[in-house]
Amino acid sequence: MPKPFPFCPLAFGVSSSLYTPHAGESPPTMGTSPLAPDKASCCLGASDCRGGRRVIPPRPGRVLWARYQAAGKHMASLLRPHIRVPGPVGEELQVPDKDTKAMVGTEDTPGSKASPNPQKLRPSVFHSIKFFVLCHSLLQLAQLMISGYLKSSISTVEKRFGLSSQTSGLLAAFNEVGNTALIVFVSYFGSRVHRPRLIGCGAILVTLAGILMTVPHFISEPYRYDRTSPADMPQDFEVSLCLPSTKALASASSNSSCSSYTEAQHLAVVGIMFTAQTLLGVGGVPIQPFGISYIDDFSHNSNSPLYLGILFAVTMMGPGMAYGLGSLMLRLYVDIDRMPEGGINLTSKDPRWVGAWWLGFLISAGAVALAAIPYFFFPKEMPKEKQELRFRRKGLAVSDPPVSKGEDSSSEQSPADSPEKKDNLAQIAPDLTVIQFIKVFPRVLLRTLRHPIFLLVVLSQVCMSSMAAGMATFLPKFLERQFSVTASYANLLIGCLTIPLAIVGIVVGGILVKRLRLGPVHCGTLCLLSALCCLVLSTPLFFMGCSSHQIAGISHQPGAQPGLELFPGCMESCSCPSDDFNPVCDSSSRVEYITPCHAGCRSRVVQEAPDKSQVFYTNCSCVAGGGPVPAGSCDSACGHLVLPFMILVSLGAALASVTHTPSFMLILRGVKKEDKTLAVGIQFMLMRVLAWMPSPVIHGSAIDTTCVYWAHSCGRQAVCRYYDHDLLRNRFIGLQFFFKTGSLACFALILAILRQQDKEERTKATIPNPGLQQQLLASEAKKEPEESRV
Repeated sequence: MPKPFPFCPLAFGVSSSLYTPHAGESPPTMGTSPLAPDKASCCLGASDCRGGRRVIPPRPGRVLWARYQAAGKHMASLLRPHIRVPGPVGEELQVPDKDTKAMVGTEDTPGSKASPNPQKLRPSVFHSIKFFVLCHSLLQLAQLMISGYLKSSISTVEKRFGLSSQTSGLLAAFNEVGNTALIVFVSYFGSRVHRPRLIGCGAILVTLAGILMTVPHFISEPYRYDRTSPADMPQDFEVSLCLPSTKALASASSNSSCSSYTEAQHLAVVGIMFTAQTLLGVGGVPIQPFGISYIDDFSHNSNSPLYLGILFAVTMMGPGMAYGLGSLMLRLYVDIDRMPEGGINLTSKDPRWVGAWWLGFLISAGAVALAAIPYFFFPKEMPKEKQELRFRRKGLAVSDPPVSKGEDSSSEQSPADSPEKKDNLAQIAPDLTVIQFIKVFPRVLLRTLRHPIFLLVVLSQVCMSSMAAGMATFLPKFLERQFSVTASYANLLIGCLTIPLAIVGIVVGGILVKRLRLGPVHCGTLCLLSALCCLVLSTPLFFMGCSSHQIAGISHQPGAQPGLELFPGCMESCSCPSDDFNPVCDSSSRVEYITPCHAGCRSRVVQEAPDKSQVFYTNCSCVAGGGPVPAGSCDSACGHLVLPFMILVSLGAALASVTHTPSFMLILRGVKKEDKTLAVGIQFMLMRVLAWMPSPVIHGSAIDTTCVYWAHSCGRQAVCRYYDHDLLRNRFIGLQFFFKTGSLACFALILAILRQQDKEERTKATIPNPGLQQQLLASEAKKEPEESRV
């Protein structure tokens, strides 16, 4: 076949930078324009010119040719990647495929001309899967930070708006309501939608939900830690003192307080927070599933596990950063944006202290908004990453001889075109309509739940998730009450000890499964041992605490009659308000009084200091020696046990996290191949419905049953002021122990079933099967001629 003219240009709309003419000749016209007469010599035969347009003749074994449908139409066929065309000096130039054209901005549209500017050939950063992994890691980090921030400030929100632990637990669980209602349909939509753009829209919704969570702070009146005080004097000045004139003042101010803080306003504030939590869950629906599938679709097969590992490693730092942010924000006073003129005489150790809980939501929402911006510039589909293929091609070019056309075509075939990939995509039935998907889903769900290993693994993970959800929501409050630590310090302990050790546990579990190449039986054994050790470590927690100190006028047993004061009749001349809360502590006898009035104190002294001021009350008729007594609650006698307690809790969390990866492997290896994707989705759905939604409410209800003194606002029961510490510890740790025991029982049953199945398989393998032996002999006979041909 005759050789083409050396500088014949391409007529496929490829960039003109791939064409280098001889000296003294201008490049011919590209696109759909016909050949110029003076360049007709470029066509050396009928096979070289079709429809008046120049075509590069095929080079055997290298180029896959497409045909024109008409002379004036643009070429519509799809070029295979890495087409080799001859260059001016005998070099082989590489023609980008369709995805690469889209990446550099050149398209085969009528009338389009390739730009000779080499800067336009540089790939956009939004067409890089590495940049997408970076953006998605930051987005999921910010999303988990805003989702977990409420748990770090749950006790502060309770005190600010007068909520019970059951209501605050329901508020924390409402994040899962919107998420669970829509997560099932994510598997239906799959890649039908513009995934990056939908992820960006979900992130914007998360941002709006975070901003909506701060609205109750701005629409509510400034926080008054002493509600019986009038507005024209310091909040805890003379109102809480034992004065005869306090009676009329207290009744009038109490009525004004109730009229300003009505029940309708309280319901509106609570409704706004519940709505914000629901939107927070709805906005998080497309972020993780679509992001993971997008990375897996367009990254190289050998790079996908690395990218997902980086994604999960960065994402797991989100809850830890949420508790760290809560620790910083709760050190600031709640009304830092509208401080009273006379200032405040509170410290963070005062039980009336309320930190700036709303400021963390604004910071987290801003981080999510910034992380959402790049998603509106990512394409719906990007070129399949070929980094590993490129390295492999360089090695083959040096050592291996040229391959044939068939081999080249098969090696360059994209993974999406392989029949295996098509079969995998068909597992989710992408051609089903929404109605068909809803009809098919219950049958697949029942078929999956009939698998005993799957059902037991899910139940064990439900128990572990229930334990984790209750611990994450109310552990800061438990530390505050049990060990008399501040909310900021409690969050710091959780963010620096518990969360990092839990991450280490997940990583260790994955390393053990990979390094030791654990099978299903050994995975079940690892889960059983980890759950057993976790249960053993939680046993000493029942005894690491101390009883409540004595509180004048309050019994420690719920429902019993209030006890007598230390000095009966010492406060008969005082008209103490019933709904006031300004505790003072008699450190000599370790007796706490609800207000200075209940202690019979008639004067107040403020000691100024460079960093803070300390308030003391004197002339107290109910205190031995008359005082002075400092403002604030009495410190716990077992505050030194907080660090050992947290170390045991963190080690237990690490051991429980070791079961994460092995339990997933039991699910993936226990169900059918075509049901793996849906089985994982069902697993997450059941964990949300059975664990993450009810567990905070269950733990909150159990904590409320240990309350011995409730505050009341406008005739309704508000926040709990005092708990029975022994009862609180036994019920909170007891719930944790119950869920750990359930998980241990499930893993024991799983191991028993796996051993029974393994025993049956070994028994079948030892029994000779005549039919099987004949099939093996026949297959060996077929292999012999193939080996001879090789």
